[in-house]
Amino acid sequence: MMASEGVGFVENQGHGGSPWEGLMELTKSAQDRNMDPLMWAMQLSSTLTSAGLSVPSPDLANFLVSHICWANNVPAAWKFLEKALTLRIVPPMLVLALLSTRVIPNRNRYPAAYRLYMELLKRYAFYLPSLIHGPNYPKIMESIDNVLHLTQMFGLQACEPGLLVVEFVFSIVWELLDASLDDEGLLEIAPEKKSRWATRNQDMEIDNHDGIQLKTTENQEAMLKMNTVLAIELIGEFFRNKVSSRILYLAGRNMPGHWESFIQHLHLLTGKSTALRNSKNISPEALLELTSSTRRVLSRECKTSSQQMFHAVMVSGSLISSAGQCHGTSLSALWLPIDMFLEDTMDGSQVTATSAVETLTGLVKAIQAVNRTTWQDTFLGLWIAALRLVQRERDSSEAPVPRIDTCLCLLLSITPLAIVNIIEEEESSGGSESCHLTGPRKEKHSVGKRRKDLVASLQQLEDYEGLLTPPLSVSSLANQAAAKAMMFLSGLSVGSGYFDGISLNDMPMGCSGNLLHLIVEACIAREILDTSSYLWPGYVKGRTNQMPRSISGHMPGWSSLVKGSPLTPPLVSALVSIPASSLAEIEKVYEIAANGSNDEKISAATVLCGASLVRGWNIQVPQLAGALMPICEVFGSCAPNVSWTLTTGEEISTHTVFSNAFTLLLKLWRFDQPPLEHVFGDVPPVGSHLTPEYLLLVRNLQLTSSENSPIGQSKSKRLSRLSSPSDREPIVMDSFPKVKQWYRQNQACIASTLSGLVPGTVHQIVDSLLTMMFRRINRVAQPMTPTASGSNSSSGTGIDDFSLRLKIPAWDILEAIPFMLDAALTACGHGTLSPRELATGLKDLADFFPASLATIASYFSAEVTRGVWKHACMNGSDWPSPAANLANVEQQIKKILAATGVDIPSLPVGGNSPATLPLPLAAYVSLTITYKLERSTDRFLNLVGPSLRNLAIGCPWPSMPIIVALWAQKVKRWNDFLVFSASQTVFHHNSDAVVQLLRACFTTTLGLNSSSISSNGGVGGLLGHGFGSHFYGGMHPVAPGILYLRVHRAVRNVMFMTEEIVSLLMQSVKDIVSSGLPAEKQEKLKKSKFSMKYGQVSLAAAMTRVKVAASLGASIVWITGGLSLVQSLIKETLPSWFISAQGSEANGGEPGGMVAMLGGYALAYFAVLSGTFGWGVDSSLGASKRRAKILGAHLEFLASAVDGKISLGCNKATWRAYVSGFVSLMVGCTPKWMNEVDVDVLKRLSWALKQWNEEELALALLGVSGVGAMGAAAELIIETGY
Repeated sequence: MMASEGVGFVENQGHGGSPWEGLMELTKSAQDRNMDPLMWAMQLSSTLTSAGLSVPSPDLANFLVSHICWANNVPAAWKFLEKALTLRIVPPMLVLALLSTRVIPNRNRYPAAYRLYMELLKRYAFYLPSLIHGPNYPKIMESIDNVLHLTQMFGLQACEPGLLVVEFVFSIVWELLDASLDDEGLLEIAPEKKSRWATRNQDMEIDNHDGIQLKTTENQEAMLKMNTVLAIELIGEFFRNKVSSRILYLAGRNMPGHWESFIQHLHLLTGKSTALRNSKNISPEALLELTSSTRRVLSRECKTSSQQMFHAVMVSGSLISSAGQCHGTSLSALWLPIDMFLEDTMDGSQVTATSAVETLTGLVKAIQAVNRTTWQDTFLGLWIAALRLVQRERDSSEAPVPRIDTCLCLLLSITPLAIVNIIEEEESSGGSESCHLTGPRKEKHSVGKRRKDLVASLQQLEDYEGLLTPPLSVSSLANQAAAKAMMFLSGLSVGSGYFDGISLNDMPMGCSGNLLHLIVEACIAREILDTSSYLWPGYVKGRTNQMPRSISGHMPGWSSLVKGSPLTPPLVSALVSIPASSLAEIEKVYEIAANGSNDEKISAATVLCGASLVRGWNIQVPQLAGALMPICEVFGSCAPNVSWTLTTGEEISTHTVFSNAFTLLLKLWRFDQPPLEHVFGDVPPVGSHLTPEYLLLVRNLQLTSSENSPIGQSKSKRLSRLSSPSDREPIVMDSFPKVKQWYRQNQACIASTLSGLVPGTVHQIVDSLLTMMFRRINRVAQPMTPTASGSNSSSGTGIDDFSLRLKIPAWDILEAIPFMLDAALTACGHGTLSPRELATGLKDLADFFPASLATIASYFSAEVTRGVWKHACMNGSDWPSPAANLANVEQQIKKILAATGVDIPSLPVGGNSPATLPLPLAAYVSLTITYKLERSTDRFLNLVGPSLRNLAIGCPWPSMPIIVALWAQKVKRWNDFLVFSASQTVFHHNSDAVVQLLRACFTTTLGLNSSSISSNGGVGGLLGHGFGSHFYGGMHPVAPGILYLRVHRAVRNVMFMTEEIVSLLMQSVKDIVSSGLPAEKQEKLKKSKFSMKYGQVSLAAAMTRVKVAASLGASIVWITGGLSLVQSLIKETLPSWFISAQGSEANGGEPGGMVAMLGGYALAYFAVLSGTFGWGVDSSLGASKRRAKILGAHLEFLASAVDGKISLGCNKATWRAYVSGFVSLMVGCTPKWMNEVDVDVLKRLSWALKQWNEEELALALLGVSGVGAMGAAAELIIETGY
C-alpha cells in the first residue's frame, strides 16, 4: 500500500521551482550537519510560510514519512519528524496513519522503527482534541481515509470526520493486535488465517531473491520480542484510556461484525500469547476485563441527587411482597401492567388481530427492559400475575360463561407460549445483545440464560403457597400431575398405561398437587423444561415407595389410544372428557381424523372438540381462522343430502358441521358485527375494521415471518407436526368465494336498508323459511313478503315439504335470512305477527340452522342503529315485562358505582314511564330468553350474548337495565353479574363517570384513600380479590380496576382519555408527596430543593410510588385505545400539555420544587412505558413500523423546545426532569428506538442537553443511536474528555 495514494504531491517533488525541492535539500543538509531539530523545524516552517502553505500540512507529513521510509531510516530523520509533530507543523494522526502503512508491515526488518512508531502512538494517538479542533479537520480525516482505505475496509458509506475518527482508532488497535498475533505465529490459527491489515511486507521474498539477506542479531531478536510485548501493552492502554475506550465502544456497538472478528483475535491472543504472559504491566485476565467493560463506558453518571435517585428507582424491579395484595409503594406493583392485561384479555368481547401470546410477549419484554430487572424476576412477576388472575376468579359470582377455564388457559397456555417466545429469541440469536461486545466465550455462556432463569423463577414460586391452591375444577388434574412426577421418581413408566387407571383412592397420602405442578407440565409440553424438574427439592411431597404397584382396574385413556386401541365408544367418551397431555397424543387423533374411516373421522373430530380444545392447555395451537374458513367454504356449499348418526343418537349433516365451524369462527373474530363505535351511533354503520381479508393477511404474514426468522422457524416447526404443507401456504380471500360473497352481503346489510327481494331462488328460500318458522300460526291474513306465492296458510304446508325445500347449501340459506328477517320484523311492526310468534319463529330458525344466529345478530344490531323502528312497550302482554325488578336493578347499579367511587346524581332510578325498547332490540332479547340453559345451547348464547350487550350499551337509558332485569328474572343466580354488566352503559353516556372511575383507580392503587374495599393499594387495591368474593353493604363491591377493564370498551370517545390521565398522574404526584404531611409542612415541601428527605417524605419512596402511578397510567392508555391512543399521547397530548400555561398548583408550586421535579420524571416514565407497550422495545411487533415517525416528531419537539424555538408554559423543573428522564429511559431501556430517528434531530437534542451540562446524557444518547450518530458521539467524547 503506497502512501502517495492519499496525498498527491510526491510526483511533483522534482519539478523545478517546487518548494518540496528546497525542503528536501534543507532536510538532507540538516541531517548531514546534525542540525538541532528545533532550528530545522523553524527554517522548515518559514519556508512553508513563504510558499503560501498552511500548517499543519498534510503534504509535509507525507513528505517526511516518505523521506524516512526507508532511505533515511536514521535517528536524525526520526527526530526531525518528532519535532514537526511537537510544533504541529504536520498533523499527528495523518503521520501515524502513514507510518502504520510503512512500519507495521516491515517491523521485523526495521524493529527500531516499529519501536519508534509505538512511542509516537503513545505520545500522540490519545491527544484527539487537537485533531477535531484543529484547522482542516475534515480534510485531514479524508486524507487518513485515503491512506488507510477505512471506508472500503469497514463498509460504511458515510464519510463524516467523526466517523472516520472511530474507524481510525479502531484500525490502529486492530493492526497492533494482528501484528502481535503474527509475531507469535498465532495468526495462522485464527478463523480467517490472515489479517485484513498489511501486517507483513509482501515484497520481502522478492528482496531475498535479489540477494538481500537480513542478518538478525541477538539484540534485534530481543527487540522483536520486546516490541510484541509493547504492542500488546499499548492495546491495553487504548482500552484503559477513557476517551479511546469509549471510541472503541462505539466501534463495537455499531460495527458488530467487525467487532466480533476483532474480539476473536483478541481471545486468541489472551489464550495463546507468550508475550502477553511475559508482560509485567498487563495480564491476559486484565486485558479481557478491559475489553469486556467497554460496553459499560457510556453508562450515565448522574450529577444531581435527584437524578441519581431517578436512575436508581427506574432500574429497581426486584420482587418484594410479590404474591399478596401489595401496597402501592411496593415494588411488586410495578408488574401491575401484566395483571391488567391478563384481566382485560378475559373480556373477549372484542378480538384483536394480534394474538394474546404475541401481545403478552411484547408486554413482558417491555416491562423487563424499562424496569431493568433480571429475567428471573421478570418470569416470577409474570407467573405471579397469572396466578393472581386465577385466584381472583376462584370465588367469583356465577356468570353465563364460567371464566375459570379462560383464566387457566392464560396461566397454562398463553403464559408458557409467551415464555417460549422469549427463550427462543435468545437461543435462536446465539445470546443476548449485551454479549456482542464480549466475544464468543461470553456468548456461549449466555445461551440458555433465560431458560435457567425460568427454572429459578418456578422454584421460587414454591414460596407462594397461597397462590398455588388449585381451583376445585382442576384439583384432580393437579393431583395427577403430582402423581406423574412421583411415578417418574419411582421408576415407573409414565406412558405405560399405569396413569390412566390410577384413581384418587389409589394415590399415596401426601400426593396432592397444586398449580405449580400444572405449570411445570405445561412447560414440559412446550419443551422449555424437561423431566429433571421432578427432581427439584420439595417438588414431590409424598414418598415414592408409597406408589401402588397394582391398581384397582384399568380404565381406557390416552395411553390406550397411543398403543393402538380403536376408538370405541367408551374410549371416545374418556378422551372427550380428559384433555390430551402432549402433542403426540393429539397427532394420533389428527392422523385418525385425516385417514380413518367415516365413523373414525367423526369420533376423532368429537375428541378434538372435547376437553382437549377447552382444557388442552399443553397442546393448543394457533392459525384457527385459516383452518375454519376452508371448512365453512366446503361444507357450506354442500346440500345436506347425507347425514351420519353418532352413537349418542345425534344426527350430523353438512349443515351441522357448517354451523359448528361458522359459529366458532364468528365467536372468535366477530367480523359479522359492526364495530362498537358504529353500534353507538357515533358514525354511520359501515362495517367492521377486522375483516376476514385482514385476518388472512395477518396469518400469511405470520407464516412469512416464520420462514424468515429463527424464532419463527421454531414456531413453524412445532406447528408443522399438526398440519400438512398446504396448511402453511399463503391463503387469500379469493380462495373462499362463498365466504367472501356472504361477508360482502352482510356488510351491505349493515350499511344500508334492504331494498327489497331479488328475483329468483332467494325469494323461494325466504318463503320456505317463513313457512317453517311460522307453521304453527293458524291465521295469516296476508303473506309476509310482498311477492310470496302459494298458500297463504302455513297449515297447508307440511313439515316434510319445507324440510325438502330447505335441503340446500348453507350459503344459500344465509343469503336469504336478512330478507326473511326484514319481512318478519315488518310484519310484527304492523301487527300481522305477534311478538311471541316472532320470538318462537326465530328460535325455530336458530334450532334448525344455528349459523343463522350470526346474521340475526348483525341484522338486529344494524336495524337498531338506524332508528327507524318504533319502540315496543315491554308491558308483559305483548312483550316480556321487566317491571318486577327493574327498579331494583337500577338501584343496584347506582350502589356499585358509588362503592367504587363514582357518583352520578343524574342517574334515573325507578321511573314511572313504561319500559320500552326499539323493536329490533325487543325481538332480539326476546329470542335470547327463549333459550333453555343447557350445555348444548351455551355456544349459541355465547355468540349472541356479547352483541346483545354491545347493542344495549349504546341505546338510551334504561335499555340496558331493562334487558338485565329480563334476564335476571330468568336466571336469578346471575343477578350480580348482570347488574355489573349493566353498569357499563353509564360510562358510555357520561364521560364524567369515566373520569371519576379513573381517579378511583389511581387513588386505590397508590393507597391514597381509606375505602373499606381496598385500603392497602397496589394490585389488590386496583383489581381486588375477584368479582363477588366479598359482601359489602348488601351488595357485592367491585374493585375500580375490574370495573374499568369491563367498561372501557363502552366509552364513547377515548381520545379525551390521554388528557385526563396526564391530569390525574400529575395530581397523584402531588398527593404522593403531600400524603401524611400537615399543611404547614406541605407548604415548606413545595419550596424544598430536591432534598433526599423532608419530614416524613422520602424521595426514594415517593419516586417509587410515582413510578407505580405512571405505570398505571401507561397501562390504561394502552389497554383503552391501543397503539392509536399511545401515539396520540406522544405526538399531541404531551407537547400540548408542556406548551400550555400550567398553574403553580398543577406544577408543584415554587420553581424547582420536589413536586415539579417528580412530575417531570413521572411523565417521562409514563411516556416511555406507553411507547414500549404500543411499539415494543424492538422490531418484533408489527406496530414498531409506526414508531419512527411519531418518536422522531416528539424528539424534534424536545430539541426545539430546549433550543428555545418553542415557548413552554410548564414549570422549568418539570420540563427539565421530563427531558432528562425521557432520554435516560430511552438510552438505557429502548436503545433500538434511536436507530430509527433522524440523526440531525438527535444531534440537536444532544447539543441542547450539553447546554444543560448534561454531557454524559448527551453522549449516551448519541452513543446508542447507530452509525449515523457515531461520528457526533466520538467528537463529543473527545471534546468532553469522557
